[in-house]
Amino acid sequence: MTRSSADGSAPRGRSRRNFAGARPVMDDVARLAGVSKQTVSRVLNDHPSVRAETRETVLSAMRTLGYRPSRSARSLASGRTRMVGVISFDAARYGPASILTAINTAAQEAGYLLSSIALDTAEPDTVVEAVNRLSAEGADGVIAIAPQLWVGKALADTRLDTPLVVLENGFDADTQQVTGDSRTGARKAVEHLLGLGHRTVWHIAGPTGWTSADHRLGSWQASLEAAGVEVPDPLIGDWSAESGYELGRSLARRPDVTAVFVSNDQMALGLLHALHEAGRSVPGDISVVGYDDIPEAAHFLPPLTTVRTDFAEIGTRSLRLLLDRLDGAAEPSRAESLVPVDLVVRRSSGPAPGR
Repeated sequence: MTRSSADGSAPRGRSRRNFAGARPVMDDVARLAGVSKQTVSRVLNDHPSVRAETRETVLSAMRTLGYRPSRSARSLASGRTRMVGVISFDAARYGPASILTAINTAAQEAGYLLSSIALDTAEPDTVVEAVNRLSAEGADGVIAIAPQLWVGKALADTRLDTPLVVLENGFDADTQQVTGDSRTGARKAVEHLLGLGHRTVWHIAGPTGWTSADHRLGSWQASLEAAGVEVPDPLIGDWSAESGYELGRSLARRPDVTAVFVSNDQMALGLLHALHEAGRSVPGDISVVGYDDIPEAAHFLPPLTTVRTDFAEIGTRSLRLLLDRLDGAAEPSRAESLVPVDLVVRRSSGPAPGR
């Protein structure tokens, strides 16, 4: 039974009915607006050939009738499913999870659904299966959150036919990729610490083969070499606080260590734990700079100096690039889109001891 309000009008939140008692359809809109059904379809899909006054007439008719186009109607009109597929790896980490949330929000605002597949492994067969599943669901395009080098290779081997945007890891010159500017972020961290008078900067790196970790490590080394200072051997972690703690215990025993740049905030948290446990003051004895600016970073003891990555912008920009490709927009002059980063100075970094 259809419920109605006391005055006999349709309940709030429901579409008005046409004279036959059915919900209004595209033909009703066309009839009221005095245009063709094809023109209504063009308005629904923001076709540039529709004049502004005609567009407003059609939109006014939709409002009058309470017409709400169904997703299936949009799909038939545009030849699209209005669904975007996302393949993610290591989705539990803060960065990938934040990017996925941003993609989902941007997709909803653009009128798209999101179909997401989180993979635990980047084995080629697993990636091919994920791509095939998204293709079977009719995804108009795919965004791949691909932080590891071998993920890019696996994606390349799938020979994906639908438009593709890759985050952090491009595997050929034609694939559009979006990434935080890790090289600049690492350089800013090193220059900040050297500028405080530290003779050199040690580094706890992320795992080898991860694009962001490799870029940060390479930029850390290049920045020290450019400054003409000693380049210590890097310590390789696995992104976890536990690995930062274990590596930090060895650094805490070295009196020559006065500054450490860490490739993510979780490992920096482990390092702070190890230094506190060893009785080393931060930043009195050792300064620490992390990376990412996770929400908890401002509440570490002491609050962590870190490089802020705008994960929301990475996710939003990736969806925008994909939709531009679907709309036939001109290809960007560069395949890579770098999202700027900022150094956030807090109390974990300070002048070198004795200065």
